[in-house]
This record gives sequence, C-alpha cells and structure tokens, in this order.
Amino acid sequence: MTALTPAFSGVPRVNLMPRSETLRRERDSVTRGWMWGVLGAIVVALLIIAAAFGLRWAAEQRLAAEQAQSNAILAELAALADVSQALATEQELTTFRAEAMGADFAWAPVIASVAGSLPSGAALTGFDLLSGGIPQGEDPAVQVGLTGTISVGSADPIDIVQAVRSLRGVPGVLYADGQSVTSSSVTEGAYAYLLTVTFDQSIYSGEFAIQGEED
Repeated sequence: MTALTPAFSGVPRVNLMPRSETLRRERDSVTRGWMWGVLGAIVVALLIIAAAFGLRWAAEQRLAAEQAQSNAILAELAALADVSQALATEQELTTFRAEAMGADFAWAPVIASVAGSLPSGAALTGFDLLSGGIPQGEDPAVQVGLTGTISVGSADPIDIVQAVRSLRGVPGVLYADGQSVTSSSVTEGAYAYLLTVTFDQSIYSGEFAIQGEED
C-alpha cells in the first residue's frame, strides 16, 4: 500500500496581524496618496501663478516701453508746436492776403489803355471806377473785374459811336457804352462825354494769388 504526500510544500505562514492594524495601514497609504496629490496640485497651482506673474511682468514691461515711446513722441510734438503754430499763422495770413489783394491790378496801364483808345482831340478828364471781386472761376475774361464811368473832354465834338467801338477794342474791356454828352455854355466849344466801361479780370495782376489757384 502506497502512502499519500500533502500537495503543499515550504514553510507554512500564518498572518497574525490584527485586522485593525491592516486597516490603519491602508488608511495611511490612502492618506499619503492624497497628501502627495494635494502637494502636486499645490505645486501645479504655484507654477501657474508664477507663470501668470511672469506674463504680467512681461506685459507691464512692454507697456512701460510703449508709454516711454509715446511720451518721447509727445515731447517731440510739443517741441514742434511753435513751428506748427507759425506755419498755421503763415497759412492764415497768406489766405487773408490772397482774399484781400485778389483784385489787385496796376492802375497806370488801365488808364493808359483807355486814354490811348480815345480819338484825336479828346482827353481823359476823370474816372469813377470800382474794383470787382476776387477771382472765382477759371476764365478771367468772362468775370467782371473793374466797372464804372470815365469822363472824356474835347474842344470839338467827337464821334461818340466810334469812340465807344474803339474803347471796346481795348484788351480787357468787357463792356463799354456811352452814357451822356454835355456841352459847356461857359467855355465855348467844350464838350464832355460820360462813358460806361467794364473791364474783365484779365487786368488783375495775380501777384498775391495762392500758389495753385492762379491758373
């Protein structure tokens, strides 16, 4: 008859640790796990806060640099304020002069042209002419520049129709016509003629026109 041998081998072991100690160790292990998790979360939070502070510091540095550049530009503009004001004043004065002197012209050539158109024996004895407005269009030959009356005297009667036609042919004359004819009873043979004449703006000198507007 054969003897049976037990199926296990080795030194037998028995866990004699109380159940409460096992539970305590498990709780300690879980607690340590939570502590490490909380510590890791704190470290991550600190890193995030540090990164945020770093980004804020960099932004503040960029802002400070931009503000410094803006202040430098403002300082330069302030230094140029007097120059800008002087240029603005000059522009205002130039515009004012152009408006005030827009109807500037030389009287001597105008009067000489009128006197030169009179027939032989007649002379220019006076005039009452008013300057027109400043140029408003591109063609000065169609704009009124000088208008009024001229007085002509002669010892003998003159052909007033021919005198008016001759006056109309003077360069710059836009319109001319006879207004009245009188004879003096005091001075025998003295005749006075009053003519209406209008010049266009081609007689203007354009000397004070703002550059770019003269054309």
